[in-house]
Amino acid sequence: MAARPGERERLTPADASNIVIDAPDQVNAFLMAGVLAPGGPVRVDGGVDLGALRAVLARRIPASPRLSQRVVREGRALVWETATPDLEQHVRLIPLVDGRRGFEALCARLMVTLLPLDRPLWEVLLVPGVAPGRVGIVLRIHHAVADGLAAVRLVEDLLRPDVASTTTDAAAASVRETPTPPAHRGLRARLKTLTSGWERTVAVFRREVPRTVLLGRIGPRRGVAFVDTPLDALAAGAAAVGATVNDALLSAVVVAAEATLRVRGEPVPPRLPASVPVALGDHHGSGNAVGVMLVPLPTGEPDPARRLRRISELTRALKADARARGSYELTRSRFGTRIFKRFVRYQRLIVMFVTNVPGPRHPLALAGAPLERVWPVSAIQGNVRLGIAALSYDGMLGCAVHCDADAVSADVFASALGEEFGRIAALA
Repeated sequence: MAARPGERERLTPADASNIVIDAPDQVNAFLMAGVLAPGGPVRVDGGVDLGALRAVLARRIPASPRLSQRVVREGRALVWETATPDLEQHVRLIPLVDGRRGFEALCARLMVTLLPLDRPLWEVLLVPGVAPGRVGIVLRIHHAVADGLAAVRLVEDLLRPDVASTTTDAAAASVRETPTPPAHRGLRARLKTLTSGWERTVAVFRREVPRTVLLGRIGPRRGVAFVDTPLDALAAGAAAVGATVNDALLSAVVVAAEATLRVRGEPVPPRLPASVPVALGDHHGSGNAVGVMLVPLPTGEPDPARRLRRISELTRALKADARARGSYELTRSRFGTRIFKRFVRYQRLIVMFVTNVPGPRHPLALAGAPLERVWPVSAIQGNVRLGIAALSYDGMLGCAVHCDADAVSADVFASALGEEFGRIAALA
C-alpha cells in the first residue's frame, strides 16, 4: 500500500549513497527517452493534451509509492517523506526540438540538470518536434528511487493500460515489498566479505590503464547519440559463437571505443576495462540492488567472432563473482560514499560504464499513445567520460551513448557501434 500522509521511512544505505553522489556536474539520474505515436492525449499533428495525460498519470502514481515521496533530513539521517506530486511541475510540455538530433541534444542538457530535492524525484517531459506526427517523451528518475531494472518496472507501471483501483492497490502492494531480514552469517562468511571489501577498496587506487582522453574531469558540455539494432538478429549472431546479447554489446562497445581513440589520435591500450552492473536478488526494501562486474575488454582483435568468444569467456566467470560479492562496499554507507566520491575522480581502474537492461518484450503505450522507440541514458561519474546504456524493447535494442562532448565524439562512437552490431548479426 502507498505511504500514509506524514509517514517517514529511512533510506537504505544504497539509496542514501545515491543522494550523496549527486552533484550539479554529475547528475545521478536514470533518463529514458522515447517516441510516442498518435493516440490518447497525443494528436495526429504531434500536439499533446496535457490535462488528459496528467489525469491518467494521477491514477497510476499510487502503484509506485516512491513517486509520492521526497527525500528530507531527519537529524543526520535521510528519510523518505510522503509528498503529493504537483503534476503541473512533474508532467510538462517543453519547447519544440529540431528532429532526432535536437532530441539527443535535449537529453544531453538534462544530464547536467538536477532533479529538485524539494519534491518527488521524477519528471515526465513531452517533447514536440522529434519527428513528423510524433512527440518525444523523457522520463527522469533519480537513482535513489530506483536502479535500472527497478526504473524499467516503474516505466511499465506508468505505461500500462488504465485499470481499476483494486488492481492499482494490488500493484502498489507488490511494488512496496516488506524487507526481508538478513540471514545470520557465520564468522567465515563475514571474514570473506571483509577481505573482499578491502580488496575492492584498494583496487580503486590501481592504475590499470594509461592516461587517456576517456578519463579526466568531466565537463558540463555533454554529448548524447542514439543507436538502434534488431534484437533477434543480434542475439542470433551472438549465439552462433556461444555468447549472449550482453556479450555482443560489450564487443561492439570496445570496437567503438577503439575507433573513438583513433579519431582522437590516441594510442589504444591492450585492454579497456568497463564497469558493468549486474542485478542482485534481494533488494531489502531498496530501489537499488546492483553489483559491479569489471570487465577488461580486449582490444586489437579484428575478427568479431574471436573477440566475442573472448569476452563471453570473461563475463561468465566475472558475473558469478560480482553477484557473490554484492554491491560495492564503500557505497554501503554515506561516509564510505563520500570517500568514494572523492577518490573516483582520480581513478584509473575503469574507462567506461556499460549497462544493458532487459526491457518489456511487448509494446507499451502512454495513456493510449503507443511507445514506438526507447533509449536509456545513464549517468557518467567520477572521472569516467563515457557511458553506454542499452534497453531491449519490442524487438529492438535501443542504445544511448553519453559522454563529455569536449573529450569524446558521441557521433563517432555511435556510428562505429552501429556498424559493429551489423557485423555481429552477420555471424548467424
